[in-house]
Amino acid sequence: MSDFILPDIGEGIVECELVKWLVSEGDVIEEDQPVAEVMTDKALVEIPAPYKGRVTRLYYKEGDIAKVHAPLFELVDESESDGQAPAASSPEPAKAEPASEAHTESATRPASDDDATEDFILPDIGEGIVECEVVEWRVAEGDEIEEDQPVVDVMTDKAMVEITAPKAGRVTKLYHQQQAMAKVHAPLFAFIPRDREEPDEPKAKPEPTAQLSTATASPVASASRQRTPASPAVRRLVREHELNLGDIAGSGKDGRVLKADVLAHLEEGPKPAQTQAHADDTQAATTGGARRQPAPEQEVRVEPIRGMKAAMAKSMVKSATTIPHFIYSEDIDVTDLLKLREQLKPEAEARGSRLTLMPFFMKAMALAVQEFPVLNSQLNDDVTEIHYLPHCNIGMAVDGKAGLMVPNIKGVESLSLLGIADEVARLTEAARSGRVSQEDLKGGTITISNIGALGGTYASPIINAPEVAIVALGRTQKLPRFDANGQVVEHAIMTVSWAGDHRIIDGGTIARFCNRWKGYLESPQTMLLHMG
Repeated sequence: MSDFILPDIGEGIVECELVKWLVSEGDVIEEDQPVAEVMTDKALVEIPAPYKGRVTRLYYKEGDIAKVHAPLFELVDESESDGQAPAASSPEPAKAEPASEAHTESATRPASDDDATEDFILPDIGEGIVECEVVEWRVAEGDEIEEDQPVVDVMTDKAMVEITAPKAGRVTKLYHQQQAMAKVHAPLFAFIPRDREEPDEPKAKPEPTAQLSTATASPVASASRQRTPASPAVRRLVREHELNLGDIAGSGKDGRVLKADVLAHLEEGPKPAQTQAHADDTQAATTGGARRQPAPEQEVRVEPIRGMKAAMAKSMVKSATTIPHFIYSEDIDVTDLLKLREQLKPEAEARGSRLTLMPFFMKAMALAVQEFPVLNSQLNDDVTEIHYLPHCNIGMAVDGKAGLMVPNIKGVESLSLLGIADEVARLTEAARSGRVSQEDLKGGTITISNIGALGGTYASPIINAPEVAIVALGRTQKLPRFDANGQVVEHAIMTVSWAGDHRIIDGGTIARFCNRWKGYLESPQTMLLHMG
């Protein structure tokens, strides 16, 4: 039994009106089923169920004002209640117990233990995120921890997040095994703060609790001490096929299990059964079957869409189906820009910065936006207002470890080229390792996708809502062009493809904006006249 905490439903929104309950107390609801409709000062929002369960309490009446980050309704997880009978062997009771309210915990725990231990409550780790996957415990039960020491890595649908210890102490219980789903605002682990730790003798009293804790959490503890190295994607593949990671021989560095190792293990598994089946057939059939022996490669492999890929899928579908896209392409001569970059590159490297073309593209864009602010705006939900944004926060699409991420550089209009270069390097590294902070993912106003780094010249990018424009950079090509004397010369040409929200950006506006941006890039020295 746990409370559903009303998540962030909009930037700056702290309360909303409960317009209509779509369920009643006692109803059994499915995951993602609409539960309530709430009205903010911006729009009507539908609140879905975080998981399957039974509604036991509604905390508000229709017409009441509900607070963000406060309980909205109480929900009993039906799957957890079904698994509570075999208490000694099933890990489910250990997960159901901490999800209760504080007064429920005090009723189930011995008084002496409750006085000594503290539960670490998983905080908000992203807007709208209600659960996350426990990827790797960095500690085991009984370990001493220091303040701000990394305790566990969790994966949301946006990024990998490192959870640190709030204070020094000793870990007494891990409430979730690795690869389990942990709920936001529910206990993640229990610990005894160092300044409140008691002698060992009083703690040995409540034997049943200690035995249950050891029985349920020992697999996690052993996995933390003797963890087989593997990426989250590989661990997910192992879990989907109900395999044991320790049974798979790793071919990577330090015994790391790779995706190829898992597939090879799956291929070896059914071979004895296949051999017996072929032995019952005729000799000709056996010969033919031998040629087709790697049958698992011909089977359909099912991989659930989760995490960053699931978030991207929903976002792209919504953007493509609700925003009328206007596509505009142009060629930009970056010959002089490449020469300028080569001149500035040694000085940038001497300062510890890696100067690519991206800082020039971003700075030129921030300057062009000052003349065409509609490219740096947002529409309200009712499409009745245009909000012109005061800062140009330029996002860059990065194909990272956890999927496509779009972190953004804040206030590009006020940064130097070296400042932008440093931010580009920092965010690129963070995105590729899957550890981008939520702050870096919020607040983008316009986006650049450098698809040309992988290949291709033209694209039709999809707008990263609620932004109203995005540009895809094609690869730079050496192409013949006529100079002022009519002579054919070699020039470096890059094709760019814009997508604009046609509800507020017409063809003429995006063409004039692109011409201004192009002018800065083809004659980069002119940017000096407009830098503040």
